[in-house]
Amino acid sequence: MWPGIIFSGRTLYGFALWGLKGVRCFLDTSIVVYANDASDPRKQALALDTVVRHMRERSGTISTQVLQEYAVVAVKKLKQAVPVVVHQLHLLESLSVVQISPGLVRRALEVQQIYGLSYWDSLILSAGESAACDTLLTEDLDAGSFYCGMICKNPFVED
Repeated sequence: MWPGIIFSGRTLYGFALWGLKGVRCFLDTSIVVYANDASDPRKQALALDTVVRHMRERSGTISTQVLQEYAVVAVKKLKQAVPVVVHQLHLLESLSVVQISPGLVRRALEVQQIYGLSYWDSLILSAGESAACDTLLTEDLDAGSFYCGMICKNPFVED
């Protein structure tokens, strides 16, 4: 379970009324997973802070791919109960959510061909691009790399 504010009986839906602040960040699945993974307390704290901050500031974006991947990992690897995961998914919906469309699937294939990345990383990039994000928070791609108009940043590594 996510500690603190997320499961203290409060919801984060109220944060959706707060104003947008500058940078638009796309959060990769790993960031959302680490926010709920107690096996590495340092990463969990950093990831949870990142997710909550972007919810509060309305500056975070995810995709239905991120929601799907998170749900699978939370149930299978983290052994979370389905009702808990469903609740977490509702909370994550306070971020901007990009729906994966046939056009994004086609764009992901183009991105894959251009950059030589995996299809799934390319789909993440395509979703972030479609939402006009300027930053991708991930540990899966090299920090400082630039793809589809976004700079990759690893929130677990100091700049």
